[in-house]
Amino acid sequence: MNTFWDRMAGRGPDEVTVAGMPVGPGSRVRLRPRSQADIVDLALDGRVAIVESLEEDDEGAVHVAVTLADDPGRDLGDARMPGHRFFYSVEEIEPLGEPDEPPAPRVLVAGIGNVFLGDDGFGVEVVRRLAEEPPVPGADVVDFGIRGMDLAYALQRDYAAVIFVDAAPMGCSPGTLSVLEPDMPDDEDTLVETHGMDPVRVLRLARGLGRLPDRVRVICCEPAAVDEALFELSAPVEAMVGEAVSLVKALVMEMIAENAGPGCRDRLTR
Repeated sequence: MNTFWDRMAGRGPDEVTVAGMPVGPGSRVRLRPRSQADIVDLALDGRVAIVESLEEDDEGAVHVAVTLADDPGRDLGDARMPGHRFFYSVEEIEPLGEPDEPPAPRVLVAGIGNVFLGDDGFGVEVVRRLAEEPPVPGADVVDFGIRGMDLAYALQRDYAAVIFVDAAPMGCSPGTLSVLEPDMPDDEDTLVETHGMDPVRVLRLARGLGRLPDRVRVICCEPAAVDEALFELSAPVEAMVGEAVSLVKALVMEMIAENAGPGCRDRLTR
């Protein structure tokens, strides 16, 4: 027997028109549930949400999958976790923003790695430092750790680009930073461990789910030690965290500038 989630899993149209405005992944909407008998609908009435996808059920009806704009666990909504992802009909949403104003491009900064394996936790530490500073304009900074499946779902959002921050042996001196554009193999092996993180497999899965950002970059640091007995970064890798933070900021602004139209550039400089 198909479950509710199975019936909602069919990929729907790229966008729908609501009140004369196109609505699709990344659109901001206000929720207006028609039913006021459900405690959840009462709590969400009037809340601002982000459209994650348009799904078509087995009867051909289109449903709008949303996460709340102010939910700190929005990435869990991408992973279809109850309490973070909600479905509404097109009649139950109000589009926000001007019809002719395209959304400003956004970049996902994904810190990945295992903090229990010494320098493998480099990416997690970089995004932690970023989170302590003023927000990077146009960027969503998220610690994904080893949650590869969650990252693949997060990539289905309307991001213009994604930056992975990770530790990777490249044969350089420990602490050396590199910026890479990963190759995408043509094979169909999209298996992703739920408690593991292989960036290439995550990218394959995201592509199989339907979407990859146009630009993908990896900021990687040469590790000195990856050992289960280590719970902190080695000295040469720790010394490069601040420089990696600055590199992420510069790369985000470069990516946004390349993807922004004139209107978006104006909003970014205000």
